[in-house]
Amino acid sequence: MGNELTRPAFYALRSGGWRDYVTLVHPPYTLWHVSYAVLGAAVAPRLDWGVLGWTVLAFFLAMGIGAHALDEMKGRPLQTRIPDRVLVLLAASSIAGACVIGVHVALYTSLWLIAFIVFGAAVVVAYNLELLGGIVHTPFWFAFAWGAFPALTASFASAHTLRAAAFAIAGFAFVTSLVQQRLSVDVRHARRVVGDITQARTAEVALKLLALSMPLLAGALLLARKRY
Repeated sequence: MGNELTRPAFYALRSGGWRDYVTLVHPPYTLWHVSYAVLGAAVAPRLDWGVLGWTVLAFFLAMGIGAHALDEMKGRPLQTRIPDRVLVLLAASSIAGACVIGVHVALYTSLWLIAFIVFGAAVVVAYNLELLGGIVHTPFWFAFAWGAFPALTASFASAHTLRAAAFAIAGFAFVTSLVQQRLSVDVRHARRVVGDITQARTAEVALKLLALSMPLLAGALLLARKRY
């Protein structure tokens, strides 16, 4: 039990070596939020499978690696031993890579997509480094940037337009991201402040089930769109 309490998250591996890089990606949460991009594309009136693939890769780089590397630089919440210079390199290269992918897609689809790219790059840095006095480091901005934004971006990238279904699925992503944020706060408080692993587990069960449900939902919608 004591060992469980020392872990910063239920998915965190033992600190050191390659395990730190796996933990850094927050695997269940990254899959959760990348699923929002899939959901956005799946409800678009026109689904471009190639564009969806590039979009998913871009969000994996920006959120799964870039955002989490920046976040780890602020107080080492995951307790990794990754050197600061490596975290900076990971953040810069992954966010830059996501932007390059986005521009490439924009050149072949719609130049309006560049507006999404600029916003995404700005918000990932401002949120995770708590710039501007932390004005965007709030539950609202987390839910919008990590939930609604991937859904809207992927829908627009695939269909070159945003319709009611895109905003509806973005609303779903926003609300479920708020739920994640609230549960995550409870888990951190139970683990790091109260030291109650039982209380932490209660919220973690809900987080695990939600993390599993999002890719299942995304996969189901993609299968529904597949033409035989």
